[in-house]
Amino acid sequence: MAEELSKLLSKQNEENLLPKTILYCLNPRDNEVLGTMIGNFQGEGMPGKMQFGSGWWFNDQKDGMERQMTQLAQLGLLSRFVGMLTDSRSFLSYTRHEYFRRILCQMIGRWVEAGEAPADINLLGEMVKNICFNNARDYFAIELN
Repeated sequence: MAEELSKLLSKQNEENLLPKTILYCLNPRDNEVLGTMIGNFQGEGMPGKMQFGSGWWFNDQKDGMERQMTQLAQLGLLSRFVGMLTDSRSFLSYTRHEYFRRILCQMIGRWVEAGEAPADINLLGEMVKNICFNNARDYFAIELN
């Protein structure tokens, strides 16, 4: 999968046709492939042009979400992550965002308690706001009035 995906993205990138892209993983064994692949194709002027999408489908549960975010933090920039996706066909999808926020905050809290992240509520609070809203707003160029 890695070689084929790299060829596809490289070809688009060489021809300046590579758009902002979010890569989602159905099999967690491929998380690290996607997590490193996005780093190869970041563009100037667009922070986080390539995104490693949130835990989805079979990974849309606590362990899958934590695994995806942990691997993203290890391989890239969690702070640029556009957060959880919405299945707009399902009313319960909106509660998924609340669940995602709780998992994200719990995970970051564990890192702070273990001394792996700074105990800076302002810094981490801003990062959580960015992951849960601002990054997606900016990535998709959504204007709010």
